[in-house]
Amino acid sequence: MTAPGPEPSTQPFPEVVTLCGSTRFREAFESEQRRLTLEGRIVLSVGMFGHEEGLDQTSPAKADLDALHLRKIDLSQRIHVINVGGYVGTSTRREVAYARARGVAVTYLEP
Repeated sequence: MTAPGPEPSTQPFPEVVTLCGSTRFREAFESEQRRLTLEGRIVLSVGMFGHEEGLDQTSPAKADLDALHLRKIDLSQRIHVINVGGYVGTSTRREVAYARARGVAVTYLEP
């Protein structure tokens, strides 16, 4: 027999948001993660900042990380694009198209 767990929450399940965008914008990612978390959302983000960490953008590891990020989008109700200065790169455009094709809402940091 197992011990009883915590009582189920009576609060609605929080929105799950995945951050997407170029990893060169680390400060903006971290700022938006804090803001959205303080608003009560569950925030999924990048696993590493590849541009800073010297990740080869053509490596199998990059492809694996990109595929993993799509799984995060699958878990989300919304993606929030970190488009500093309006920049949306190839990988981010692919993630936006993926989200839209699955009915996941898309918002942007900058208009």
